[in-house]
Amino acid sequence: MAKKQKAPLTWKLLGTGFALPAGIAVRKLTDSAWFAARGYPPPKNPAAPGTGWGEALAWAAVSGVAAAAARMAAARGAAATYKGLTGKLPPGLESGGPLP
Repeated sequence: MAKKQKAPLTWKLLGTGFALPAGIAVRKLTDSAWFAARGYPPPKNPAAPGTGWGEALAWAAVSGVAAAAARMAAARGAAATYKGLTGKLPPGLESGGPLP
């Protein structure tokens, strides 16, 4: 069994530094795209009884895909920056494929 490496502070800070702005940007982008496509804001709480199933599922799909894409882009950006700063991949990514 391989010993789990402790993530260095640099990696944690980079991950947070990339994730926060990506999350804010994707939220604003999805809200704007929804409004442009539908003409009204997305549901504030898709689980609320007043929101129809179609509307709730559409918003869940749109926001879920956008959030996953932003999370992946932020993680890749943070890993590439970490590699540029340290010359090696962050812990846990050493066995993965090449970075862009």
